[in-house]
Amino acid sequence: MEAVRKFFGIEPPYKLEWNDLRALIQLVNVTLIIIFGLSVSWFGLAIAVFGLCKDLSQHRHVNDVVLHLTGIVLNTHFLIMYLTGA
Repeated sequence: MEAVRKFFGIEPPYKLEWNDLRALIQLVNVTLIIIFGLSVSWFGLAIAVFGLCKDLSQHRHVNDVVLHLTGIVLNTHFLIMYLTGA
């Protein structure tokens, strides 16, 4: 962990943030899609919609809203591909 702190220049003790959790969930979503196929995109879509609702009701940061909107668009695209057999 010390090597990671030095590489990224993290001076104070590490504090887990919402974006860290979001990145981990996105990694899980991508891994599940690669392993199990496009049908798992429902998971990513649900997480993105929930996150957008949370952003609009609490945080209101533009970058968070954009990240969740892109997650919604991407997972919707994957689901359309899955449902149409493309």
